[in-house]
Amino acid sequence: LPSQQKGVGMNEPLVDAEGFPRDDIDLYQVRTARHNIICLQNDHKALMKQVEEALHQLHAREKEKHAKDEAEALAEAMSQSQSLLQAFAKVNAVTPGSPASISGLQVDDEIVEFGSVNVNNFQNLQNIATVVQHSEGRPLSVTVIRSGKKVHVGLTPKRWAGKGLLG
Repeated sequence: LPSQQKGVGMNEPLVDAEGFPRDDIDLYQVRTARHNIICLQNDHKALMKQVEEALHQLHAREKEKHAKDEAEALAEAMSQSQSLLQAFAKVNAVTPGSPASISGLQVDDEIVEFGSVNVNNFQNLQNIATVVQHSEGRPLSVTVIRSGKKVHVGLTPKRWAGKGLLG
């Protein structure tokens, strides 16, 4: 306030001890300044309320989006885990002494993953042959379902006494 040097702020009395208007200050100027300050404080409160509401909406949207993303990720993981447990081929023979035999593959194992091949990208046995040719001498991760359980097998395609790279 312009008259603050005389000890007049927002709350000091504008009347003297006897209840008469003070004559040491410009009452009109003090009242006008107080009015302007109160208007500005009210505007500030209204703005802060708008900011607060906007922040609440923003955080609510963010929370909603996060929950939706989490639900989508969970649904995707569920569908992937279901598709991962779908076999696309079955082992019908394992030649003794072959790389397949050494790795522990067994007849009736249902193949779920063979290297990079799974139920989502398997078209025909040529897919597996391609993976085998490109992995000669390098271990492949093979996942099978054996007696209802998921089993991981490390299979290294390589040349041996018999036909092919697997047996």
